[in-house]
Amino acid sequence: MKIAISLLIGLAIGAGCRWFDIPVPSPPTIVGVLLILSITVGYMAADRVIAGRQTSAASEPRR
Repeated sequence: MKIAISLLIGLAIGAGCRWFDIPVPSPPTIVGVLLILSITVGYMAADRVIAGRQTSAASEPRR
């Protein structure tokens, strides 16, 4: 669900930048695409790590 929402937000930002003639927040080259991809992958990886820590902390017995 998070991926679908993030894709929709990304598309909305891109469309808004084009509609209002605002410069896109990344360069319109393959480097810009890779930058956005790396940000997305980093966000998803951190989300999994944080969720894993919360799950393992919740499963530990309390003293």
